[in-house]
Amino acid sequence: DVQLQASGGGLVQRGDSLGLSCVYTGFTFDEYSIAWFRQAPGKGREGISCITGSSRTTYYSDSAKGRFTMSSDSAGNTVYLNVDSLKPEDSAVYYCAADQADCEYFGADHEYDSMYYRGKGTLVTVSS
Repeated sequence: DVQLQASGGGLVQRGDSLGLSCVYTGFTFDEYSIAWFRQAPGKGREGISCITGSSRTTYYSDSAKGRFTMSSDSAGNTVYLNVDSLKPEDSAVYYCAADQADCEYFGADHEYDSMYYRGKGTLVTVSS
């Protein structure tokens, strides 16, 4: 049974850094891709980053490049998302997701919200 659970959200201030974690069970890292996406209040879902387990290749959306870093600990069944220089517009629910397809399958628009398995999100609120 595949499950993912994101954690680490909270209330932070503009300019802070924050690390999110996603613990997954029910699959082997090498056989799946795992991604992060977010949804801000009143807005659509936005893909952030993805790692293809078999190649360990990490992809980022254009808006995520520079401030977002995705990493993995396959032995610990955990992936991480570190966000630097947080802005109020980063306030959103952050989700992790997984799929047997490679990250490239989800296209140039980084539609990671369409991955087959999606966990419950963690809320990040950035105060100004």
